[in-house]
Amino acid sequence: MVFFMKIGVIAIQGAVSEHIDALKRALAERGVYAEVVAIKHKGIVPQCSGIVIPGGESTTLCRLLAREGIAEEIKDAAAKGVPILGTCAGLIVLAKEGDEQVQKTSQELLGIMNIKVNRNAFGRQRDSFEAELEVEVLDSPFPGVFIRAPGIVSCGPEVRVLSKLDDQIIAAEQRNVLVLAFHPELTDDLRFHQYFLDKVINC
Repeated sequence: MVFFMKIGVIAIQGAVSEHIDALKRALAERGVYAEVVAIKHKGIVPQCSGIVIPGGESTTLCRLLAREGIAEEIKDAAAKGVPILGTCAGLIVLAKEGDEQVQKTSQELLGIMNIKVNRNAFGRQRDSFEAELEVEVLDSPFPGVFIRAPGIVSCGPEVRVLSKLDDQIIAAEQRNVLVLAFHPELTDDLRFHQYFLDKVINC
């Protein structure tokens, strides 16, 4: 199968190159041709068939997305049904509501997904860990890499929970939006990137 599209990875901070590499490998496995582009400025998001928001420091990420004019473009894309993947800090950015830490730093969340997040649900950087995760849409455990990871503490009825760990929701989707509290791009397992590509291809 040959299919052309453009997938954008927000390249303000975080594991940008790792996501780009994972997407290229996932596309190659499918025999699908797509351009994977790094997004640093406004004007590129509207051209994309899919958007990835990587991890990083969520307060800085929110501020820079707003300053560069990318935040509004992502909201418009989400409203049009463009698939969006948010990992770690990307999950926080996409949320409708944050915890006290989010409120204290006046983070401008995009409010795209009807979830409330705990910004540091699994501790600080020194508390990073890996865990085998049971995921509803995968046929075997996924190797989750958690680095200063957030968690979803509550969600609306339209949100589908895909995985939990220690009573925290760590993977969920709402129509065209998929969020993960962990880092699939830091593993050799491409199943989440393939799952995201399914959304893009079938959009």
